[in-house]
Amino acid sequence: MSTSPAAEAARRRTFAIISHPDAGKTTLTENLLLAGGAIRAAGAVRARGQTRRTQSDWMKIERERGISVSASVMTFDHDGLMFNLLDTPGHEDFSEDTYRTLTAADAAIMVLDAAKGIEPQTLKLFEVCRLRDIPIITFINKMDREAQDPFELLDEVSSKLALDPAPLYWPAGSGGRFKGMLDLRKDQFIPYAKKSSTDEEGHPDPVAFKGNAVVQYLDPEEKAELEDNAMLVTEAGKPFDVQSFLEGHMTPVFFGSALRHFGVAELLGGIGAYAPPPKPMPATKNGAETHVAPGDSEVSGFVFKVQANMDPNHRDRIAFLRLTSGRFTRGMKLKAQNTGKAMSVNAPIMFFASDRELAEDAFAGDVIGIPNHGVLRVGDSLSESGTLRFAGLPNFAPEILRRVRVKDPLKAKHLKKALEGLAEEGVTQLFRPMIGSDFIVGAVGQLQFEVMADRLANEYQLEVIFEASPYAEARWLGGDRADVEDFVNKHKSAMGQDIDEAPVFLGKSAWEIGYVAERYPKVRFERTKERA
Repeated sequence: MSTSPAAEAARRRTFAIISHPDAGKTTLTENLLLAGGAIRAAGAVRARGQTRRTQSDWMKIERERGISVSASVMTFDHDGLMFNLLDTPGHEDFSEDTYRTLTAADAAIMVLDAAKGIEPQTLKLFEVCRLRDIPIITFINKMDREAQDPFELLDEVSSKLALDPAPLYWPAGSGGRFKGMLDLRKDQFIPYAKKSSTDEEGHPDPVAFKGNAVVQYLDPEEKAELEDNAMLVTEAGKPFDVQSFLEGHMTPVFFGSALRHFGVAELLGGIGAYAPPPKPMPATKNGAETHVAPGDSEVSGFVFKVQANMDPNHRDRIAFLRLTSGRFTRGMKLKAQNTGKAMSVNAPIMFFASDRELAEDAFAGDVIGIPNHGVLRVGDSLSESGTLRFAGLPNFAPEILRRVRVKDPLKAKHLKKALEGLAEEGVTQLFRPMIGSDFIVGAVGQLQFEVMADRLANEYQLEVIFEASPYAEARWLGGDRADVEDFVNKHKSAMGQDIDEAPVFLGKSAWEIGYVAERYPKVRFERTKERA
């Protein structure tokens, strides 16, 4: 059966899940896969001991600490649609990985803890969605625990995020009093059954809210309270408008408990119904601005993530390619825009967290993995002609700089290779001072260094020590070439290069950077650099 790239792209829903750590994002991911029929049991939720690992957290440190530190991709078919779920790290030390993953998503699911509401990290990630005009669906999780008043939660979404919340369901109580929720559009009550997370039985079927069957789930007082609240929210709030949602002004709100498999099927239905299919992407072709439509015949895409050693038995490096147009088929040749080199993609992978299978074909919206040995990097654009270039992905100036050395001096050569590999993945940034043989590693947060040490030990058999660095800040230099070269020559002791050999000024303090920037007004000291 052959279908057009445009028709296939229209079936795709590519979305990321964002949240503050501990809001229940990984559990929700599991249960979306469960609801979508992609897995038979939610690993995180019911497993014990060694098997207690979720489908989406496959890295050793993730399993030991119970946190997600690396974005992963899961693809599943449900109800005639193809879902590509991008799970992002919730921990703020990995916000760059999340940022890059959001460039590949067409919509985002914002998970809020019903007791805590909007937390600082949620706010930060939301800003990224806003920068990229990504429509947001809100899922208020953990309703089976004591929660804030739902009206207060909506108020917070409205005031902190400047989004109009439009609830499609309304909860009956919370915590021990949680009885289920009312479908505001169908006037049906969806009962919640208290049960353990290992219980395989589902929740009771929905019943008509105005019918007689509802009395087995709600007493007259609870029913009256739910009716009043539903009327209040319907009259006071704006009705859900798909166009307003797609433009980023409104968010549909769902309630539930991911851990208890409640409300997840409704959320999945909402993603299918309202999340947008892939849209045309801005690009440059031979230097001229253009838009690439999902139905265009030329196959194109961009690399938003590189992951090394997903399979420790094989020294693999996988580039995650988000397809933006055409019909990709296995064995096809694609060219990288920056090098013009053609590569045959003979073993493209469709992901299912740690499981994977060969992709015979894929369309706009899909994410495929391309095994490669250091050829592809984050921000690369690929197409059949090699003339298309999508906007690069940003690198942010690191907040912490450390000097790194290997305990066994004979392995110094291996260290260089390993650090370059991790820097190409975007795990950390690597700076090489012009004078001296040190490696300076930059990261957003302390946890990144721990993950790095863990991976260097497990994947490269290198025991490393991180030491205080003489530098506190790093800035990329911009401006006329002559001005930049003049500055570099005068400040060799404070200059380094990043992995792309771009000049980087390494300052001892923020004050020093301000002072130097005043003395050299023709040189720009930049906090971000586009990877291309």
